[in-house]
Amino acid sequence: MQTSTRNTVLLTRSRTAVWHPCTQMKQHETLPIIPVARAQGCWLYDCDGRRYLDAVSSWWVNLFGHAEPRINAALVDQLQTLEHAMLAGFTHEPVVRLSERLSAQTGGALGHCFYGSDGASATEIALKMSFHYWRNAGRPAKTEFVSLAGSYHGETLGALSVTDVALFKDTYAPLLRQSVQVPSPDWRQAAPGVSPRAHAVACAKALERHLEQHHAATAALIVEPLVQGATGMAMYDAEYLRQARLLCDRYEVHLVVDEIMTGFGRTGSFFAHQQAAITPDILCLSKGITGGYLPLSSVLVTDRIYEAFYDDEVTRGFLHSHSYTGNALACRAALATLDIFDEDRVIESNRGRAQRMNELCRSLAVHPRVRDFRNCGMIWAFEVADAGPGFGRRFFEAALGHELLLRPIGNTVYFMPPYVISDDEMALLAGRTLELLAAA
Repeated sequence: MQTSTRNTVLLTRSRTAVWHPCTQMKQHETLPIIPVARAQGCWLYDCDGRRYLDAVSSWWVNLFGHAEPRINAALVDQLQTLEHAMLAGFTHEPVVRLSERLSAQTGGALGHCFYGSDGASATEIALKMSFHYWRNAGRPAKTEFVSLAGSYHGETLGALSVTDVALFKDTYAPLLRQSVQVPSPDWRQAAPGVSPRAHAVACAKALERHLEQHHAATAALIVEPLVQGATGMAMYDAEYLRQARLLCDRYEVHLVVDEIMTGFGRTGSFFAHQQAAITPDILCLSKGITGGYLPLSSVLVTDRIYEAFYDDEVTRGFLHSHSYTGNALACRAALATLDIFDEDRVIESNRGRAQRMNELCRSLAVHPRVRDFRNCGMIWAFEVADAGPGFGRRFFEAALGHELLLRPIGNTVYFMPPYVISDDEMALLAGRTLELLAAA
């Protein structure tokens, strides 16, 4: 792909001055870094005006397109009054309003919001809360955590401890607490002739056997609801969540639901766990919470958990903080994001949009190299057969040449576009992905 002098200079400076995330920097001796000059709607533009359809929502965060006018306006307005104030001993209207509105999305069942800066921070907060709750409750032996095989919950040390993706975890294993992984309800792993629901029930039985033996030492089960992202968009039946809720109640174990990726409409409901008609004890949110504008995460908990920390003794309080906790600008962006959900009837609109995308993907779904084409809300994924080593990098680079930003996970290609993607843009995404498969 040819680049101009302006593009070349910027990407060279970036390669030497910026240590990019999840990246082997040496690869950028040959694989160009894309210098983004501006963005609008579903499109990113480089310094030459070359465009790329942001089919992964800039790492799953951008819900309503880049440069969304209503979020822009909310931030400009907020800048005139308060950009940030420490949240220890102080408060402000945006964080109060956001907390009330997030709680309302749970029907008031999760009435207390604790704020961090990103998804991994939310996981750390949730794990520490669960551990500290059981200590305050006089059950200090409950210190262990359970997660699903193939789970991903972030890359800080606590979050990595409950993550089960070797690429991220193995190098740092000596630094991590041990946790237990139980079988994933990922329906691709079901035996021939076994339905996704039956597979989910069988995996719940495995969870039951573990908790039956180890509940006295187990603080929490943490799950990504309906879709396990970083392991390759593994999708599963909501029955697993229903069974997990019952088991956690029976064995007195917290259910932590990690909606960092699945929340805010991504799976077809506002929160993915709502499709199972359950309420978690602890709910982790981030990514789409600000519409892709500013770093923010929130952890919502029940009254029961909150009250276990409410005490005269300082050491029984939740001893965790971030300098930018509840940042006013980020909270205001989140409020504008929630407004758009209401104004544009986003959940309902997305159902129609997903149906049209599935129709446009019919030829892709039956392509001879495509395996397990699947969809959940505004997420699509499939595996490419006989992909060979280095497939993800090759496909990513080839996609850029077709005006697409796609970032495969191994041999899994997925789409997670902004909710404002048009019919023409969906047709372009499906059609050009088909072209890439033909040329691969």
